[in-house]
Amino acid sequence: MLDKFREGLAAETHPTASVKMFATYVRQTPKGSEIGDFLALDLGGTNFRVLHIQLDGQDTKMESKIFLIPQVIMSGTGVQLFDHIADCIYKFMKENRLLDKELPLGFTFSFPCRQEGLAKAILTTWTKGFKCEGVEGNNIVELLHAAVKRRGDIKVKCVAVINDTVGALMSCAHSDRKCAVGIILGTGTNACYIENLDNVEVWNEDKNEPKTVIINTEWGAFGDDGCMDRIRTEYDRQVDKHSINPGMQKYEKMISGMYMGELVRLVLEKLRRHNLIFCGKGSEDLSTRGRFYTKYVSEIESDIDDGFKNTKQVFEELGLEHYLVEDCRIAQYVCSLVSRRAAYLAAAGTAAILHKMGRHEVTVAVDGSLYRFHPHFHDLMVEKIQALCPNTRFRLMLSHDGSGKGAAIVACCASSNTSSSPAASMANLHLEK
Repeated sequence: MLDKFREGLAAETHPTASVKMFATYVRQTPKGSEIGDFLALDLGGTNFRVLHIQLDGQDTKMESKIFLIPQVIMSGTGVQLFDHIADCIYKFMKENRLLDKELPLGFTFSFPCRQEGLAKAILTTWTKGFKCEGVEGNNIVELLHAAVKRRGDIKVKCVAVINDTVGALMSCAHSDRKCAVGIILGTGTNACYIENLDNVEVWNEDKNEPKTVIINTEWGAFGDDGCMDRIRTEYDRQVDKHSINPGMQKYEKMISGMYMGELVRLVLEKLRRHNLIFCGKGSEDLSTRGRFYTKYVSEIESDIDDGFKNTKQVFEELGLEHYLVEDCRIAQYVCSLVSRRAAYLAAAGTAAILHKMGRHEVTVAVDGSLYRFHPHFHDLMVEKIQALCPNTRFRLMLSHDGSGKGAAIVACCASSNTSSSPAASMANLHLEK
């Protein structure tokens, strides 16, 4: 992982690097005294959120609403996607009586992007089940503004675009000055951290103070060059083969919530075919790709006694009628193997970042449904990071609404300075080294 980080940061190897290490234009972390009234968008999966955020120092007021992105739009055109987003913004603003206001907007867009400015992010590739035509290679802020213009009935201007890792980092750094890493463990997985500019050969802007920039690692693509093939299993290969992006995001497919349930299903179905579970009798749901949800893994592993209440309920939801107590134990064991591997892989990536930074004490902001809801993920990560980084004091800190609050904090700093320089736009943020 460290080798791939260095390849992504080096000018010579960056074009072919699997882990892209994109430099964001966020150069510093917040002071904690930011003030303002903002809209924020959060797009990183099938759920899309619109938020109204009022910052007043450490006091934050937030209203939000979740809108679904239908499958037909996820695989449609970019125009359809951004028209749908603009429609959601309109509905939210109307509901919250904001149509008469012109609010700066921060956009958390959690897909691999090449950042060319605070408000200029070029989508390099879709992930997490999205495949909208006409978006890859384009500036997503321009596409959003075009959709807003087509409507003509809302007044918003996107002044900053970030991904959810940066949002998590910025949100936690608002209250913890030692926060220097942001990690997402949800539908997908990614990480960012604060890097010294001297190590970022791909940085083509000024190198004035501050001498730092947040790097969006895009570590989900680790292994796409084959470096992890020796530890990938037949189940990983099946998940990859039937995904929307075969051969890509291999590390992510071994960790994240979009794939964990399917890995468990494949193992259980193989055991069933060999008459080792469920008396050899399955169900239509168990044999259907994607039907074993990742939330089932968390629910099954939450059973704390031999009553297996949650596990039995999951079996019933899957239409499984022939099972013994021993089958409940086997299912729980399979879930624990898949989730432990995911947590250890995520911990290894985190440890690589901590080694790369070389700090003695770091707070790591973590967000995402997998980390939030799995009963053991946090403890497993802490255990393995401690083993891999024995000389680093670290804390895993749950980021509360980083995708919304973090976007608002960056938007606040971008909109409070009229300079066209991306670095100057962030001038009123402060980083404590």
